[in-house]
Amino acid sequence: MWFTARMSRSVVFFALILSAISFAVHGYFWWRMVRHTHLPREWKWLANLVLVLAATCVPAALMVRWGFGIELGWLNWAGNIWLGFMFLLTAFCLISDGINLSSWLHLRLARRRPDPQRRLFFQRVLAGVTLFGSGGLGGVALAQGLRPPRLREVEVRLDRLPRELDGFRIVQITDLHVGPTIGRPMVEDLVVRCNALGADLVAITGDLVDGSVARLGDAVGLLGRLKSRYGTFFVTGNHEYYSGVDAWLQFLRGIGIRVLRNERVSIGASGASFDLAGVDDANAHRYHPDHGPDVAAAVAGRDEARELVLLAHQPKTIFSAARHGVGLQLSGHTHGGQLWPGTLLVRLVHPYVADLHQHNERTQIYVSRGTGYWGPPMRLGSPSELTLLTLRAAA
Repeated sequence: MWFTARMSRSVVFFALILSAISFAVHGYFWWRMVRHTHLPREWKWLANLVLVLAATCVPAALMVRWGFGIELGWLNWAGNIWLGFMFLLTAFCLISDGINLSSWLHLRLARRRPDPQRRLFFQRVLAGVTLFGSGGLGGVALAQGLRPPRLREVEVRLDRLPRELDGFRIVQITDLHVGPTIGRPMVEDLVVRCNALGADLVAITGDLVDGSVARLGDAVGLLGRLKSRYGTFFVTGNHEYYSGVDAWLQFLRGIGIRVLRNERVSIGASGASFDLAGVDDANAHRYHPDHGPDVAAAVAGRDEARELVLLAHQPKTIFSAARHGVGLQLSGHTHGGQLWPGTLLVRLVHPYVADLHQHNERTQIYVSRGTGYWGPPMRLGSPSELTLLTLRAAA
């Protein structure tokens, strides 16, 4: 009874779904790497035990943290790291299945019967390559994920930017995901690095947190020390809505961060300035009845001769931004795919995945790969970044 009382229905439902998926995926691993390889009895028992423990690890980490409210750092790390290895191992298993299918088709077309001993040897070699290949790549991804975000410098030329503001510098932080495995040390280091850049403005474009103010306020509060000429501005990402958005917005305002919710402000002196606008996350309306992106409201009544920079968490807001004369949109959300082969798959979902793009004649978009990571502390093919954007006036 205490268990069900502490856990919300949504957490229970998500935990059950995640458990089913986890055990199904590990069943696939068993079928592919234990059953097909005909391991000796002792090795088979060991493999079965490891797979059962691994399948339990990810949902257990979720239920302990979100259901019971207990912070077990080692379990959070173990669950998230194994989630990343699981993803890579699945990719390698699918590739090995493709090789198996090709081999089977070759034998069928050649009308040859496979030799059982050679077939067993082939399956064991393939399983070994799958296991050690995914493990090796996982180690590389873990090392890359735990590195501090690299500084990425980008110049953006804007036609309506006043000459007096040529060289205006914006630091973008996005998808930091302070939570189970990202805490105070990383935030503190990030603040020191940002302040050393001497930027004119800091923009935080969502997915700042994965957890409540009570759990993470001590770490996130360090962002109140960010220094820039015009201050720090924030827009919501989807993860703020999973973490208690109203409490977080109140907290961020309390540490001196300006939250932009479908509104704009003027940046610069009266004779040389541009508009900075920010909108809610593209899916905010699904989680909060009073929230949702509204670019039209953010830009209503503005002078269209002025340059307009929009902060919007998800790249898909670009279509509305372009219709309303936005010169530059700053986004995140994609993580650049974060972990191969997600770096390939994410391109099927989002209009822009990373870097600077010219959307139409007037509107550009910069999509950051993210300053932190979500879930597995891993990155492969998409390094994390702290972005420094320098705005340039038209020649």
